[in-house]
Amino acid sequence: MQSLRDTTTTTPTGSALPALVGNTPLLRVSAPLTPRGRGFWAKLEGFNPGGIKDRTALHMVERARSRGTLLPGSRIVESTSGTLGLGLALAGMVHDHPVTLVTDPGLEPSMTRLLAVHGTRVDVVTEPHPVGGWQQARRDRVTALLAQEPGSWCPDQYNNPDNTTAYTPLALELAAQLGHVDTLVCSVGTGGHSAGVGRVLRQLYPDVRIVGVDTVGSTIFGQPARPRLMRGLGSSIHPRNVDYGLFDEVHWVAPAEAVWTCRTLAASHYATGGWSVGAVALVAGWLARTDTPDTRIAAVFPDGPQRYLSTVYDDDYCTRHGLLTGPPPPAPEVVGSASEKEVVRWTRCVDVRDPLAPAAGAGTAHAANAADAR
Repeated sequence: MQSLRDTTTTTPTGSALPALVGNTPLLRVSAPLTPRGRGFWAKLEGFNPGGIKDRTALHMVERARSRGTLLPGSRIVESTSGTLGLGLALAGMVHDHPVTLVTDPGLEPSMTRLLAVHGTRVDVVTEPHPVGGWQQARRDRVTALLAQEPGSWCPDQYNNPDNTTAYTPLALELAAQLGHVDTLVCSVGTGGHSAGVGRVLRQLYPDVRIVGVDTVGSTIFGQPARPRLMRGLGSSIHPRNVDYGLFDEVHWVAPAEAVWTCRTLAASHYATGGWSVGAVALVAGWLARTDTPDTRIAAVFPDGPQRYLSTVYDDDYCTRHGLLTGPPPPAPEVVGSASEKEVVRWTRCVDVRDPLAPAAGAGTAHAANAADAR
């Protein structure tokens, strides 16, 4: 499918660069992830220069500049596991802001080098936080750097509502491309694109089913936080941009299951991506197999495969981590609630709750929200 972009540029930086973001294509994904004649539509956000978070980086920076909270020439400082860093490098070029990105040793060396050549300053923390892991350690370092440089600004992707409204155009693109959406499948990390796309689609299609995809070892939906191989989804903190009342169900996916799905996509559809793409495609494929054949399923693929050549697509790395174990089960395990047990493989739950909400009201809030939406 052709993209509607004007890629003509007259200068290496400036107002022409944002035209490269958005209007990403759709791909129909079918066999072998689904039987022939069934399938789902993948929104290929890897066609943005840096991935899906180009959208939110530009939007958060532009909104902060318009409010006066980010002054001309001031430094942008943020924590990133990679993709937002690329987006902020782009936003920094467009609006002439220096950018410092705080990351950790788990970031792929190729991504660290890429961020640096895009003109950002990369600051690597060396020890995880005892409770909040690498994410909290990065956030603490951001706080220290902000204090060292008066006038610097942090987008705070985990809690900034502009992170969600940035994805209104993506939702409208899906609506225009598909005409109708019955089911939306999104990975969940900061909560930005699942909330931003999901809210708009629910306004347009009140009966839309919204499915969140997390990784095992993530605490977002109430599981205990554990060390995680998968980057780009999941969290060891509780981002406030996650809209718990929006989700009809959540799936947790293990790294080996995501690897198998990524590689199967690459071999069958000439399109694939990273951990989030594999996890989302696994769940969307199951939904396409088990829902009625005419169900229109949209799955957001946040990025492409380039940064994962030394992990997901590297046989030595996958062998060391026990990730080449063959196909995942044909269906997820099911739990009644996130507190039922610690999940270690692909698992589904339809009781979605905010782990930080009072226990008595959390479940009923989701039920009421779902009922109101329908």
